[in-house]
Amino acid sequence: MKLLIHILDLPLKIPFTISRGSFSVQKTVIVELHQAGHIGYGEATQHAYYQHSQESIVTSLEKVRPFLESCHLESPEELWQELSHHSKGDTFALSALDQATHDLAGKIAQRSVYEQHGLAWQNIPASSVTLSISSIPQMIEQLSLYQNWPVIKIKLGTGNDLEIVKVLRDHTNAVFRVDANCAWTVSQTIQMSERFNELGVEFIEQPLPAHSPVKDHETVFRESALPIIADESCVLEEDVVHCSRHFHGINIKLCKCGGLTPAFRMLKKAKELSLLTMAGCMIESNVAISAAAQLLPLLDYADLDGDVLLAENPATGVELKEGHFSPSKEFGCGTRLTEQIA
Repeated sequence: MKLLIHILDLPLKIPFTISRGSFSVQKTVIVELHQAGHIGYGEATQHAYYQHSQESIVTSLEKVRPFLESCHLESPEELWQELSHHSKGDTFALSALDQATHDLAGKIAQRSVYEQHGLAWQNIPASSVTLSISSIPQMIEQLSLYQNWPVIKIKLGTGNDLEIVKVLRDHTNAVFRVDANCAWTVSQTIQMSERFNELGVEFIEQPLPAHSPVKDHETVFRESALPIIADESCVLEEDVVHCSRHFHGINIKLCKCGGLTPAFRMLKKAKELSLLTMAGCMIESNVAISAAAQLLPLLDYADLDGDVLLAENPATGVELKEGHFSPSKEFGCGTRLTEQIA
């Protein structure tokens, strides 16, 4: 295989703010893997919380280049085991490569990735679209852009979270999901859950810091009026079993766990443990979104709006319009780069 690396800065439509900070440009890395006249694509974005920069991702990719370019792709799952060793814990770079190997294998076989896993494009959940933290008038303005979306995800972690949800509820009948990004305490979470339950909120995502004492997570799990979904607490495969003890569900992101290979295994384990399943994303291009969309037939919930928030998208593939997905006509993950960077 031949490896090509694209380093891109993707402007957002509006600045994106959560409880940990704000940004208006997403730095990303898109990879191409070439074999037998086919091209597979993958992506990893910079993320401060997980301590992965654009530069560190590229460095990791360059370190595995000699090994990767000596390989002939046969099985993405088998190659993932080798790449996992060579990438030395950089799950973001590993995810980009694993997305690309799945995309490439599907294109060679002339099948979509979900078909190669024995799945059908049926019972696909609607995706939420995210409102980032801002003033209430500005959040109302954000909401006005998504009036036809059935599910709205609201980023919280401010001093007036309850007021935000109450005011937004006056402007839409959409289902709400809220994400505190580790910003709440135990008592806040329990109190918020009771009030939000009356305001049409479906679940709360990661209210407590991931490193909070287990007893705190257990208290919230036991006393919350709403389901609690793990995000920052569910990173790698081994976290699924731990989360089953004090969360109602898990949010899998490809870059956190290292790609589609572990993501499929995590979803299988989650189903065995009767956990609710969700796939999320960073703000990223259609390359990574189309890869994550291959998990859709296995999900209870989807939060795959990352490329909707971009001012420009360097790729096409699985399409998300007003919360509803349309599969790509391309094989693999369905991705194709635009001419500007191809």
